[in-house]
Amino acid sequence: MDFLRPTTWAEALAAKADQPDAVPLQGGTDVMVEINFAVRRPVALLDLTRVAELATWSEQDGRYRVGAAVPYSTIIGELGGALPGLAQAARTVGSPQIRNRGSVGGNLGAASPAGDSHPPLLAADAVIEVESRDGGVRLIPAAEFYLGVKRNALRPDELIRAFHVPAASGPQYFSKVGTRNAMVIAVCSFAVALHPGDRRVGTGLGSAAPTPRRALEAEEFLAGALDWEAPLDPAVLRRFGELAARAASPIDDVRGTAGYRTHAISVMARRTLTWAWHDHLGRRAA
Repeated sequence: MDFLRPTTWAEALAAKADQPDAVPLQGGTDVMVEINFAVRRPVALLDLTRVAELATWSEQDGRYRVGAAVPYSTIIGELGGALPGLAQAARTVGSPQIRNRGSVGGNLGAASPAGDSHPPLLAADAVIEVESRDGGVRLIPAAEFYLGVKRNALRPDELIRAFHVPAASGPQYFSKVGTRNAMVIAVCSFAVALHPGDRRVGTGLGSAAPTPRRALEAEEFLAGALDWEAPLDPAVLRRFGELAARAASPIDDVRGTAGYRTHAISVMARRTLTWAWHDHLGRRAA
């Protein structure tokens, strides 16, 4: 197994172009586990830990560009106010040690349906910035990034450089069900983001389908049914939960049954929308 250690982004792109089968390595919280358990044996590892720019973030005109290697702990500590849904999800990831090493970029690269960062990225209309030496930069909406179980839209010579997401324009919430309270892979998860300026609600489902996905029918329903100046109608809330569950296509596995996941998505959709709506009305009254 070759071990490649670029020190600049240009070197990293050149290494990936020359050896497309090289597996990127940053925190190693997924890749090293798979190697240790012989799930994969890559021909090469592309160590990105020395590429400093991947671990930085910036803001311009209310839009955040977050490097692929920015750890979850930084998102929690420095970006929680601007990106609350993502920060909530980051708090549920593993242990403090994993949150200090793992990153959203790694989650995106692995493209696991159970990745905790995917639902809030979808709900917040995130865009993924990828690049290759010969093809340049591409910006991929999160909703188009996930192609299948652990499959993403990256071309063989591309690397994830950053993700872009607007600062929250309204309340955002993330909910996760696991088999215990900490250090657990999601049985299923759900994120909601209110966009009051557009009078719409964004959603994201995790570990409830072959890929992370939005509950588009539920979003379209709320766009026509919500009264943004009034308390949440119980009938609207109930229908939203039903439509969110309809977006799921889960499986039975060791963590939970398909039936349980479908039910849990409905419950989490109602809960997160209730929490977000309470905050929304509170902000209007303040």
